[in-house]
Amino acid sequence: MKKLVRWAGLASLAAALVYGQEFKLGSKVTDFELKDTSGQTVKFSSLKGDVTAIFFIATRCPISNDYNERMKAIYKDYSSRGVKFVFINSNSTEPASEVAEHAQKWGFPFKVYKDENNVVADRFGAQFTPEVFVLDKAGVIRYHGAIDDSRPADKVTKHFLRTALDELLAGKPVSTAETKAFGCTIKRVKKAS
Repeated sequence: MKKLVRWAGLASLAAALVYGQEFKLGSKVTDFELKDTSGQTVKFSSLKGDVTAIFFIATRCPISNDYNERMKAIYKDYSSRGVKFVFINSNSTEPASEVAEHAQKWGFPFKVYKDENNVVADRFGAQFTPEVFVLDKAGVIRYHGAIDDSRPADKVTKHFLRTALDELLAGKPVSTAETKAFGCTIKRVKKAS
């Protein structure tokens, strides 16, 4: 596990260098803007709560799609306990119309927002779909990483996200603050150098 945490730390450092990561584990997340699938701008400050889970997801990534039912279950189990959820699609290859269609097809009980030009993904240093960041009441990132430890749902032995949410809701520190996210890479726009 120490090697996993060390690797996750190195991956976070690499993301910070490559993408200009601003929001890191233990740092406060300031406001940012997303667009809903109809193109309306939405401020993060209007979406967050005492505990907020931010998911980076995709429409075409088979690994992200393997988590669709688990994400719906987590949303159902924790939104009733006051956790706010923000699902973000940062892939430049997946337009808003496709994101809306995908959400409807899977029966998502939550909205999925578009991160145009992957600005928000860059600020978080998010690299994979799915990848999760959990914030406390002060907006400080208390957990970053994977939803759980296995792509096949029947092989899950560690529920990283659920544990982090339970601990924060109980007013406890998060025992495993960072894990290695895995999935498809976020398809970023080409930036001028």
